[in-house]
Amino acid sequence: MTDSHVQAFWQRYLDTLPPGHPHHQAAYSAWSFGDSPALADELGQLVVEGAKTATASAVWEYEHDGTPPPHVGELSVILAGDGTPLGILETTEVRTLTFNAVDSDFAAEEGEGDRSLAYWREAHRRYFSRVLPPIGRTFDETMPVLCERFRVVFQV
Repeated sequence: MTDSHVQAFWQRYLDTLPPGHPHHQAAYSAWSFGDSPALADELGQLVVEGAKTATASAVWEYEHDGTPPPHVGELSVILAGDGTPLGILETTEVRTLTFNAVDSDFAAEEGEGDRSLAYWREAHRRYFSRVLPPIGRTFDETMPVLCERFRVVFQV
């Protein structure tokens, strides 16, 4: 998929809004969940189904990349593994916690596996153990995790 597909998807969303809605002037980003096309597909599908309303990321990744972390009100076009737009999310909450302070409510809102805290911890331990070494970091239980909640504002 190309940027023009993402722009066309964004325009489809804007066409559903009344004139004067603030999103007509809003910026957005386009990205996919995870670190592989397969994971992007799996997690994107959970969003489409309504099971996934939260996500977690390593604060260190934002620091390494020099990109600002998400903020409340941020709009994102979520992409499948092949770059196909799946939906548009609006961030509703952002908190930074240590990995070991993430609770069972947040784990359930991530919508993955059996939605338990035990599953969340194991899946995210594996994920962070993959993505952190290339940026010179190592997973540990007290690492800062950005916990983001969102709502779907548009999907096909």
